[in-house]
Amino acid sequence: MAAASSSSLESEFGEELKCSICLELFTRPKVLPCQHTFCQDCLQDHAGWGGTFQCPNCRQQVGLPRQGVAGLPDNLMAANMCERLQKQTTISGDQGNQALITKGKKILGTYTAFFQGLREQEETLKKQKQQIANGINQAYNQMVQSLRQRKEHLLADAEKQHKKNIKVVQDRMVSASADVNELSAACNRAEQEMKQGVIKSSRQETTLSQVIRKYKGKAATTPVQTQPVVFEPTDTPVPVLGHVTIQSLPSAPIPAAPVTGASAQGPRFSYQNQSQHQDGRVTISGYGHHGQGRFERPSGVAVSDSEEGEIFVADSSTNTIRHRVQVFTLQGTFVREVPTVVSGGQEMEPHDVAIDGEGNLWVVGKLPGNSYQAWSATSGKKKGKACPTEFAVQYDKQGRVLRKFDLQQTRYDRAIAVDTRSNHILITQTTVTGSRQHGTVQVFTPEKRIRTVGQHQVMVYPQHITVDWEGNILVSDYNGHAIYMYNKTGEFVCRFGDEGSDEGQLKHPCGICTDRDGNIIVADSGNRRVELFDRKGKFIRHITSSDPRTTSRNLHIGEPHAVAMAPQGQLVITSKRDNKVNIFYKY
Repeated sequence: MAAASSSSLESEFGEELKCSICLELFTRPKVLPCQHTFCQDCLQDHAGWGGTFQCPNCRQQVGLPRQGVAGLPDNLMAANMCERLQKQTTISGDQGNQALITKGKKILGTYTAFFQGLREQEETLKKQKQQIANGINQAYNQMVQSLRQRKEHLLADAEKQHKKNIKVVQDRMVSASADVNELSAACNRAEQEMKQGVIKSSRQETTLSQVIRKYKGKAATTPVQTQPVVFEPTDTPVPVLGHVTIQSLPSAPIPAAPVTGASAQGPRFSYQNQSQHQDGRVTISGYGHHGQGRFERPSGVAVSDSEEGEIFVADSSTNTIRHRVQVFTLQGTFVREVPTVVSGGQEMEPHDVAIDGEGNLWVVGKLPGNSYQAWSATSGKKKGKACPTEFAVQYDKQGRVLRKFDLQQTRYDRAIAVDTRSNHILITQTTVTGSRQHGTVQVFTPEKRIRTVGQHQVMVYPQHITVDWEGNILVSDYNGHAIYMYNKTGEFVCRFGDEGSDEGQLKHPCGICTDRDGNIIVADSGNRRVELFDRKGKFIRHITSSDPRTTSRNLHIGEPHAVAMAPQGQLVITSKRDNKVNIFYKY
């Protein structure tokens, strides 16, 4: 009712209570002799400070008193009416705001329910995704098991048929040997009798003639009949789980041997150095700096972000005359090799590798022997002149050099990583002043060095480096037995780990990477194990260990050195001590 009254009062008297000069409700209303009312300030502006003036409404002449406009009589009735009208308007406005607030809260309630529904839908999608992933993994494992059984069956059949064929050939060799002996003896006997002048009887001639006739038509031209060993691949039946179907492997002939070289084309298969374990990993092994899938102290490793995913492994040996990075599929199949050429045919020893956002390969290393003479002999520069011997080199997908950084000389191995979001290249560096070592991280763009990270910390020997999905820089300190974390601008965040073999402790940590959940994986080489920490450095568990009490499957690697995480979730670990690369499909 109050609101209705206010509205009625305002509509009935509102126009009568407005000043015709400012068109607003009267403020300190003054009445003129002609009975017209105006705001005091409006009259003051209209009339000035003395003399006479005309009424703005009726034009009647009005004389100002000595006090000016302020001396004109007040219109108390108009003032009271305006005050009452303003109070009623304020009450009405407050009630209107209360109603709007109530409506707004109701709308907010609908949005809250809407967001709750979206969150529930998000959780449902996550569960569906996990169910699909579980189904894919289950189907994959069944495929692997089926293929393994099929492989064993085919190998057994091939071995059985091979033994049969070998027996046929061996039996034929025994039979042919008897024929040869008989024929040879007859010829020798006749030849000796001729030399001795023995008179040959017709019977003897008949015997020799019979032997010759016997073997003349039986010469070794009759083919030996064996059964071919046939390999006919068949499609492997694959289970359908829910709405997820994994296509079976297509039938195909056995592929030819691969072509070696960075630009090799065609089939990319080589199984000679692979082994598959029951614990869900594939191992590529074999000592040597020649041949596909053979290593001599494999060090750095990286995995490309491409759909198929490729593993890049650097051989760090200083004894080899063939410096290279080998490339494999995630199934352990050799693809190609990239010679680590600097320029002019000069090759460097690769220490570590990384892949940038364009799929190009970055390699960091030094000239063999780390000598100036090696460079001078190739470059034609004067011997003894200070020439660069350590580099970071970018290669394209065909193995061609795109660009090169000259690095400050140091006797320590370096590591490299690429922040694919900013296209920054991060390279470790260890300098020695007297008896003191100090490790830092040098940050480059493709054109120049832009900053140094870690100069205010006490890193001793930064061994490996990685960048997580938030841009944080993680560095393993080999001689400091710890992990250092810096944010994307290079500011120190935290340090975790100390020397020891207990949970959460480290001894000469090397390789480092992060998984899809942001957890940190560290190759704890001195303890011969691989450790899993959360993103804040809290120990979670052992991934691999030589101690069967610390891991359920007793996964053991001789001396883990470098680690890399594939986009599909496979964990790749190199081992310098036993020259192996392990690919874990689950960990």
